[in-house]
Amino acid sequence: MMSLPTYEDFGLTGLAPAAEALIGLGVLVAFAWLANFVAKQIILRLLMAKLLPKDGPNPGKVVAYLANIVPALIVSYGIRLVPHLPYAVKEVVSNVAAALIILIIAMAISAGLSFVKDLYDRRPDSANRPIKGYIQVLKIVVYAAAAILMVAALIEQSPLLLLSGLGAMAAVLLLVFKDTILSLVASVQLTSNDMLRVGDWIEMPELNADGDVIDIALHTVKVQNFDKTITTIPTHRLISDSFKNWRGMSESGGRRIKRAINIDQNSIRFLSDEEKAGLRRFKLIEDYLADKEREIGEWNAGLGEAAREPVNARRVTNVGTFRAYVVAYLRSHARITPAMTLLVRQLEPTAQGLPLEVYCFTDTTAWGEYETIQADIFDHLLAIMPEFGLRIFQEPSGLDFQGAFSE
Repeated sequence: MMSLPTYEDFGLTGLAPAAEALIGLGVLVAFAWLANFVAKQIILRLLMAKLLPKDGPNPGKVVAYLANIVPALIVSYGIRLVPHLPYAVKEVVSNVAAALIILIIAMAISAGLSFVKDLYDRRPDSANRPIKGYIQVLKIVVYAAAAILMVAALIEQSPLLLLSGLGAMAAVLLLVFKDTILSLVASVQLTSNDMLRVGDWIEMPELNADGDVIDIALHTVKVQNFDKTITTIPTHRLISDSFKNWRGMSESGGRRIKRAINIDQNSIRFLSDEEKAGLRRFKLIEDYLADKEREIGEWNAGLGEAAREPVNARRVTNVGTFRAYVVAYLRSHARITPAMTLLVRQLEPTAQGLPLEVYCFTDTTAWGEYETIQADIFDHLLAIMPEFGLRIFQEPSGLDFQGAFSE
């Protein structure tokens, strides 16, 4: 059995009980400090230098926490050997040391869970199924169990006695841990249904979130917006509220262009023969004009004499020809993917003109390239419209009124 040197061993006789107790405490503290020094400065350093990896995650923090148990054990058992100390003092110090040991073990387990998470994060598929939320739940369980054991050690009662009293506190605990329970359920749903990953671009306008997910924790999800601000979203809000995830767009390899040109409806008309002949110089619609002329010719031939009246005959319009040109232009564009939907359609006419909508997909999802491709397409379409006798609709400006009144 472990024993501490007495004052007789040092030749100290005839000391008062208080002096003996102080000397005993000093020797106990010295032994605890020496044990802590040997455990941390010698054994731990040698272990970390020889066995633990120097790069990447390592369990060094776990070992460092466990090394603190050695001095705590010495204090817990050695305090009983100090002479002339009141029994109550020995019991209190021993119980506090035991509670401290339980806390150290809980901290070591928590560090071990963090080590497991760091190892998991090195896997290439870790972003698809993050485990940070689960690790945090386990840490909460560990610390909750440690708290019960620490209280039991301090009051020298069985932990089962404390657990039996928790039934009456269930309603209070549910209220206190309401957000944690909601977040846990939300984390499980987000992960199991693969609804969210680190790196996903999400939009949640009601919470001013529009950017990339940089962290998924138990209680919160952090989104770095495109203006570099950080929006913190409660995890359960991602289940109770709707949000847009752009991951599908990124994985598809194509990003949608959906934009309309408002055409001045006063510029829409039938094309004359001279205008049709002039448009044949456009190689993109050469086949379209030939096919359209043959189709209209066959239709009008079936009308007989009635086809002599222009109102009865079918004719080519400038807006229809322009729409065919836009389709042909997009199909020949090197940065528009042909494997996805490509449409050029008329929307309902409004007071701001006839919207002609372009609906297609670029061959890249990179934001900068996408904007450049989209701008180049509409630069060309806006510039080529006058060749078809069409005008873009634009609200009158001060210059328009100035020109009208000056005439």
